[in-house]
Formats: sequence, C-alpha cells, structure tokens
Amino acid sequence: MTNPLLTDWSGPFTLPPFAEIEDDHFGPALDRGIEEGRAAITAIADNEEAPTFENTIEALERADDLLNRVAGVFYNLAGADSTPAREALMRDMAPKLSAYSSEITNNEKLFARVEHVWSRRETLDLTEEQQRVLMLTHRGFVRSGAGLVGIAADRLTDIKSRLATLGTEFSQNLLADERDWFMDLSEQDLEGLPDFVKNSARAAGKDRDRDGPVLTLNRSLIVPFLQFSPRRDLREKAYEAWTARGANGGSTDNRAHAAEILKLRQERAEILGYDSFAEYKLETEMAKTPDAVRDLLMKVWEPAREAAMADAEHLERMARSDGITGPLEPWDWRYYAEKRRLELHDLDESELKPFFQLDRMIEAAFACATRLFKLEFTPIDGPFYHPDVRGWEVTREGEHVAVFLGDYFARASKRSGAWCSAMRSQSRLDGDTRPIVVNVCNFAKGDPALLSYDDARTLFHEFGHALHQMLSDVTYQSISGTSVARDFVELPSQLYEHWLDVPAVLSEFATHADTGEAIPDDLRDRLLAASTYDMGFATVEYVASALVDLHFHEGEAPADPMQKQAEILEDIGMPRAIRMRHATPHFAHVFSGDGYSAGYYSYMWSEVMDADAFAAFEEAGDPFDPALAESLRTNILSTGGSVDAGELYTRFRGRLPGVEALLKGRGLDTAA
Repeated sequence: MTNPLLTDWSGPFTLPPFAEIEDDHFGPALDRGIEEGRAAITAIADNEEAPTFENTIEALERADDLLNRVAGVFYNLAGADSTPAREALMRDMAPKLSAYSSEITNNEKLFARVEHVWSRRETLDLTEEQQRVLMLTHRGFVRSGAGLVGIAADRLTDIKSRLATLGTEFSQNLLADERDWFMDLSEQDLEGLPDFVKNSARAAGKDRDRDGPVLTLNRSLIVPFLQFSPRRDLREKAYEAWTARGANGGSTDNRAHAAEILKLRQERAEILGYDSFAEYKLETEMAKTPDAVRDLLMKVWEPAREAAMADAEHLERMARSDGITGPLEPWDWRYYAEKRRLELHDLDESELKPFFQLDRMIEAAFACATRLFKLEFTPIDGPFYHPDVRGWEVTREGEHVAVFLGDYFARASKRSGAWCSAMRSQSRLDGDTRPIVVNVCNFAKGDPALLSYDDARTLFHEFGHALHQMLSDVTYQSISGTSVARDFVELPSQLYEHWLDVPAVLSEFATHADTGEAIPDDLRDRLLAASTYDMGFATVEYVASALVDLHFHEGEAPADPMQKQAEILEDIGMPRAIRMRHATPHFAHVFSGDGYSAGYYSYMWSEVMDADAFAAFEEAGDPFDPALAESLRTNILSTGGSVDAGELYTRFRGRLPGVEALLKGRGLDTAA
C-alpha cells in the first residue's frame, strides 16, 4: 500500500494529507527518513571533493528533509491527539532518533569536514547568515561530543539514548495521570459556581461518558473551580490531585525518572568538560552563566515574596471570618483571592467571562497582526488532524505567508498546557518553503466557548510564537522561526500579550456572548487596573519553579529530587500557602526533554525584554506605531536565529534592558 507520508503532498498549500494518514504509516515513514538521512550523511562524509560551505554545511541542512517532514506531522499529532499506537511509537523512536543523532556527531570524517570549513571561515566570503549557520553547526558538533573518542564517546551516546527514552516516558506518564483522573460531581456539588464553570463541568462529563458533571485536571476547568467552589473539601481533593500528577505511585510515577535524568545530565556535562549541566546548558543562552540567572531571579524573588506574604495575611483573615481555624492552605488561596479581587476592584470572573469569547479573541489576535504587520487571515477547509482544528491561510500584501492551524479545546488525548509548533518550517534554501504553524491550547468547550482573561492572554502568547514562525525570512531551516536562544524565544510571545491589554482592542473585541455589546468602559478599566492583582502569588509560584530547576542542575545531581526540592524551597522562604507552579514529578518543561532544563528562568529573562520593548510603543504614544512595528518585524520576528539574540534586541531598542520595567509591569517596584 502507498504510504501517504512518503508521497508528494499535492493538496492545497501542500498540507499533509491528514485524511489518508493512519497510525501504521508513521513507523515506516520515520524509519525511511532515518535511512535517507543516514545515506545523505554518508555521502557528505565520503565526498572526495574538498570541503566547502555548500557541499558540507548546506548539504547537512538538506540531509534530513524527509525525516523532518514526517516528524513534523507525527510529533504534532502525538502531543495534541495521542493514541496508544502513537505513544508506543514515541517510545520506540526515542532511542532510534537519539542513536541516529549520535551517528552524525560521532562521524569523524564528517566532523573533520565541518572543522575544515570552520578553520577557513575568514577566507570564504560568506554572508552574515552563512557565518552564523557555520558557527552554530560547528558548535553543535562540539557540544554534542564530536571531539570525543573511545569510551567517553560511547558513554555519551548511551546517555543521550537513555535520556531520550526517559523524557518520552516522563511525558507519557504525566499525560496518563491527567487523562485518567476525574472527580464526579453532583448538581449539589455545583452550588455556588458560576454558570460557565457548571457548563464546563457538564461538557467534561459528556466527554468522559459520565452521567453527570465531572471535574478534570484541565487547567481551564480546575482553576475556576478552585476560585469559586465554596466546598473546601472538594477544593482540597481537586488541588491535591492536580499537584500530585506524576507522583501517584505505580507505573506512571515520575520521581525515579527525574532522579535518573538529573544524574545522567550531570554525567553528560562532566564528559564534555563542564562542572555542571547548568554551565553547559547556559553557555549558548543570553544569560551565559548560572550566576546571571540567579541574580535576575533573586532580584524578582524578594519583592514578590514580600508582596505574597502581605497578601497571605489578608486572605487568612478572610478565611478565619468563614470559620476556618487552621492556617491558609494552598487550596484556599485562589478562592479567597477571587473574593478579595471583587472587594478591591469590583471584578467578578463570572461578570467578565461572557466578554471573552474564543472566536472574538482569535479575531482580536488576527486584527492586531493585521495592523502591526499587514497580515491577513482567510479561513480554509480541512480535513485537518482532528475535527476541532481550524485553519487559515495567512497572506501579506497579497503574498502567501503561511498556513496557521488552531487547536483550542481540551480533550483526554491532548497533553496539558499550551504550545506552538511548526509542522513545516520556513526556509529559502531550495525554493520558497512556507511554514505550517500550529497553536495548541486546552480551553474548556462551551456554546459559545468562553475564556478567562488569563486564557485570552495564553491565546495571544501562543500566537506571538506563531508570528515568530510565520514571519520568518531566512535561508536555512536550522535558524528559522523560533530556532533562537531559549531565553530569547519567549520575547515575541510575551510581547504580543501586551496588545490584549490595549483598551481599544478590548473595546472592539471583548463583546458579550448574549447581547453582543462591547465591554463597558468602566469594567474594562477595572480589569486593566487589576492587571497586577495577586502578582505576588503568580511571581512566587513561577520563580520558585525556576530556582528549583537551576539548583537541580548546578552541581552534583540529588539522589532524591523531592527532598532537594523541599530544601531549596525552605532556603528561599517559600510561603506556606503557595506551591511551585510545576513540582518536580510534573515539571514537563524540564524533564520531558532538554528544552527548558536549567532554562525555566527563560520566561522571566524574556519578560525583562518584552516589558522594555512594549515601553517603546508606549513612549511613541501609539501601540500600533508603524515604524516600530516594522522594526519589530525586520529585526526580531523575521530574523530567526540568524544573528545573536542580544544584537537583535539592540537593533530594535538601541540597548539591552534592565529589570526595572519588569518589576514595574508586575506591580512589584514599590515592594522592592
């Protein structure tokens, strides 16, 4: 039978033929991709011609064309719409892909050719982009152990293979815990909840084939439940289940996985000549050193903790007035914080929610991109990989830019969180390859689907990543789109969130689901005035996670990560009623792969820049200032990793920023 993954895709926009693809097609197609890649690598290494940029570096860029094409589809589906077959194949492919990667970096003849081109770089008349690709390629080989031989090389190969397997298992264990847990609710249990929470719980019950409403671990459902449920016993049960993901014992427990991952990462760093994995990992980031990361985090931690402790006193007094005699607990915080927000800002989530319809927020994200970057979005028909997925053609001044897919609703087959990925990345090496970009979220279904303000920020955040992919304009795929330093990649996404806060955007797109009326000016202004409300809590739970991540990777790997986690939190004075945003057993950013390992701080490092960058628009007096928008597009969004991240930001802003704009934006500057 013909495997559609291995044929030319001739449909509109050369989208993958989703309707023809079956799970059985992925394994053979991925194996074929590895075979063709291996043949291409052998041909490069054995080439008898003298090494040049074209026959070595550019040839390496092309070597994995088929593998990248197939993997782009498979891994998107495996995360957004998992099946037992896809999970099994992920486990099977993890060591295969790791072994293939090691074959490349351990190929002595291949590395000799890369080294030869690198040594002659000053004589090659390369463009700035080519110089960057050469540097990154050479550095990637060295940091992957290309210079190692014998026992050290073999051990590093084994470590990378085992880490790939452990990361896959960690992610799948977490998905299993999130998929399998739910709590049946009676109609009586729903008393006191706003209608939107009740409706979401009933929809979740139908999705789980239950006779009545249920509570799941989907953030868009469990967070409002914790905010509004007057049933302290149910809040405690739900919160403990939410924070126990990956630590429930049995086959899905991730604690042993975390310990082994940390141990292997430290060994990997030592083999490569580094004192710690954090030093190895941060060498290529903007931060450069663990000390720089710690300095930033602690500058934010102290004022954030001070604000959170002051808030905790208020919330505990509120709890005591309800007859709670013990201390404020983590499952109490959101409930009393919501009540206090109503008192301080006259804001009620149930009053706000009808103004944040999913469809209108999508329109808002698109409209801002139109005004800033001249992009237009036209709906296109599927079929796509799931019935919930929607698609748009993206054009700029009449020219095709990208295909954008939005997969917004929670389901049991989707891992938690929200993310942006590319099924196909932009490049110009062999023709003009335009990207297929996917935003995946976990919003609760409804008719219409309603978002919290935080949900709407998430939508804008992920769309900022999508813009980074769609507006990419480079020659080489390896530096396309979001292929930038980890502590720079969150700049476009976090910066784009600011446009949701523009009063004119809210007035136009925040319209009531029932009446169609625009959000009243006074409600809009109260919402914006409360933008830093409870920021002590939000900052503490994030920074605590980032500090634990950093400490885990700074020296000898802890034999018991849970004990080490507790020690770190005690040392920094973690408030009793707040827990880490991501405890170790479900810290997927850090343990599902190397992406954010020793790098969870990246969101805050980027926030320093995004706060400063949006200040430029505020200084100009126009959030849609055309000159600044064009500078943002040309200097940051279109350049990918073709230039050092610090240089890119300096080209846009004229200088690198300090932490002051971040503290001001979070309302923490007065507490510092």
